Amino acid sequence: MAGGRIDLDGNVIKPMKICMIGAGGFIGSHLCEKLMNETPHTVLAVDVYSDKIKHLLEPADLPWTGRIQFHRINIKNDSRLEGLIKMADLVVNLAAICTPADYNTRPLDTIYSNFIDALPVVKYCSENGKRLIHFSTCEVYGKTIGAFLPEDSPLRQDPAYYVLKEDVSPCIFGSIEKQRWSYACAKQLIERLIYAEGAENALEFTIVRPFNWIGPRMDFIPGIDGPSEGVPRVLACFSNNLLRHEPLKLVDGGHSQRTFIYIKDAIEAVLLMIENPTRANGQIFNVGNPNNEVTVRQLAEMMTQVYSKVSGESPLETPTIDVSSKEFYGEGYDDSDKRIPDMTIINRQLGWNPKTSLWDLLESTLTYQHRTYAEAVKQAMSKTTAN
Repeated sequence: MAGGRIDLDGNVIKPMKICMIGAGGFIGSHLCEKLMNETPHTVLAVDVYSDKIKHLLEPADLPWTGRIQFHRINIKNDSRLEGLIKMADLVVNLAAICTPADYNTRPLDTIYSNFIDALPVVKYCSENGKRLIHFSTCEVYGKTIGAFLPEDSPLRQDPAYYVLKEDVSPCIFGSIEKQRWSYACAKQLIERLIYAEGAENALEFTIVRPFNWIGPRMDFIPGIDGPSEGVPRVLACFSNNLLRHEPLKLVDGGHSQRTFIYIKDAIEAVLLMIENPTRANGQIFNVGNPNNEVTVRQLAEMMTQVYSKVSGESPLETPTIDVSSKEFYGEGYDDSDKRIPDMTIINRQLGWNPKTSLWDLLESTLTYQHRTYAEAVKQAMSKTTAN
């Protein structure tokens, strides 16, 4: 399994110690699994929660025991962080507030989490000569150029106006009162800081721009494994509605277009970045699946069909309802029209392409959601009825 691993240039991959900040989250949990199952690397797992990686930490006789250590640290105010970074060969920073519902209601927390709190991580890596893989977002692109063209313009169909390229596409955000862009703006600024540290202080870095990574353990089901009043991202929102036999809510008609990639495909790309530093250093990588492009409305329709298949339940007579963004997210919401990643750079540098179709990744995810949460949802609903 771990023996004899070689990189893309035929060199032996030496075991490394990885400080993973945000290891207990959706992406971190899948990356930890990959590292434990397929590599000899050691992980210093940093987070405030460990629920999603609990299966990797206990019992004590797991095959990888000793190669993953959990450190319950809030990076905002814990002096132990620098010591862990000094111990590591590589730092992977996944920590962020990255739920759209929070961008309007918690803009200060969003900006602090994604910029201010990330500053010490970048500083410690730069000062101690540690390589950094930093997770940004496809939201840094904002709106496409095509969004500003007349609706009947044939140029809207030209990929040059909507396909997003790491080294060419501009970052176009809405006005300041549209606080939805607080996340994207903070993420863009930390990207620029990291890039500047590379240029001026020789920081070795890779920036990852995820395009809607989805799969098991993404977000939370409100009132089951998260706060009752929470509003998670689209996949968990729709999953929650399906589990509760409620219509799926389409914000502003669900006309926005997105691409979706299976978390296991995306993690393959991250492992290539980890183990091929000479090819990944100094690069910004889109990681998405341009073949899985749908409108949010089409996603809702597909999820309804897939859930009916995996659960054996008939779809609702009215499977979707339209709500306004103001009603759903609050004042100050704005949105990007399309997010289609150009894959040229990651394919050239790492030879990577995604594999899993949208139907297959939704079937895998909803099978997990149904198995894991269906009984919990029934219990929660029965308690509500009883009260």
